[in-house]
Amino acid sequence: MQSSCRICGGVVLKSIDLGQQPRGNGFLLPRDVENELTFHLTMGLCGSCTMAQLQGEVPQELRYHDSYPYHASVSAVHREHFEGNARYFLEHELTGPDPFIVEIGSNDGVMLATIAQAGVRHLGVEPSKEVAELSMARGVRVLSEFFDETTATKIRLEHGPADVIFGANCIAHIAHLASVCRGVESLLGPDGVFVFEEPYFGAVVDNTAFDMIYDEHSFYFAVRSIKAMAERFGLELVNAEPLPLHGGTMRYTLGRPGMRTPAPAVAEFLEEERARGLGEHETLLRFSARVERIRDDLNALLARIRAEGHRVVGYGAPAKTTTVTNYCGIGPDQIPYVVDNTPAKQGRLVPGTHIPVLPPSAFHEDYPEYALLFAWNHAEEIMAKETAFRDRGGRWILYVPDVHVL
Repeated sequence: MQSSCRICGGVVLKSIDLGQQPRGNGFLLPRDVENELTFHLTMGLCGSCTMAQLQGEVPQELRYHDSYPYHASVSAVHREHFEGNARYFLEHELTGPDPFIVEIGSNDGVMLATIAQAGVRHLGVEPSKEVAELSMARGVRVLSEFFDETTATKIRLEHGPADVIFGANCIAHIAHLASVCRGVESLLGPDGVFVFEEPYFGAVVDNTAFDMIYDEHSFYFAVRSIKAMAERFGLELVNAEPLPLHGGTMRYTLGRPGMRTPAPAVAEFLEEERARGLGEHETLLRFSARVERIRDDLNALLARIRAEGHRVVGYGAPAKTTTVTNYCGIGPDQIPYVVDNTPAKQGRLVPGTHIPVLPPSAFHEDYPEYALLFAWNHAEEIMAKETAFRDRGGRWILYVPDVHVL
């Protein structure tokens, strides 16, 4: 268990212990059950720079392998959001004579496809080859490698400095974040911006969203910790913008010191986080106590529903499903299957608990009385689509910010 901060070297105090866990996105075929990797999942807080982080690490090659199952384009909400990001960059940042944008973790090209269609120089850096190939099929130029200081140097030598470096739901996933920051600093143009979006640690704490803690999320960002990180690597935090995605996301904008005036929101969030004690160990100990209560309440509810002769199935199989089912000890006896619309997950098993993942047709062909919504960050989109379930008397179970039935 790592006790020193990956960013500043300070002491990291263990705050949350979710027990033995498999890889969050390690959905496996039945024949692979015996070879499943597990690790002890704990999260701690740095007493110096206040960066929240995992205290163990699964090698990145195991987390982001060639058949990595997450596709950003599956969600209509995500498609619209990332296309909007692309339009914003085209209108406000990529306006010079020959602009250049780099996306770290470009996934299936959902954002860069719009940039490519506009004829703007671009490069996606995506280590998972299967999703990189989906991106290339959209006309996106991709380098299938992990982004770090060495990769950034190579990109700058070939393409020149970047006007924009962008990352969404990937920067906090990179355990070698210090090398990423050094790479960004070397690749960024004089007036360039490093823009990244990640689940906001304040929202994770507010929502008791413990399922956001899994092997891929090496860090949990707050405005205070990002400001300290930026300054450590020769950059400056110039804006922090809240977004509704994933139950509460923050978009951070970093630039070179003195090149842009920091937005008032930066100071406002810093004061708000100080008042809330977001960077204090005691705050996370209280969070941990709420997590234990959710575990107990959810198990009690599932037991009562089964005792009444009703069925519960799972809806959505994001990586969050792995954390919840393993921490709460929920297996096929309580939930016979989970449905998900990602083809790469169908026919596989939820890591650790080995609950089968089926296509949504299984849900529609035989509606249960209850559905446990693991993909709660897409609740509005899902419930609007599944009106027939509601009309037949179906009820949704949610566990964020507490256990309740809709």
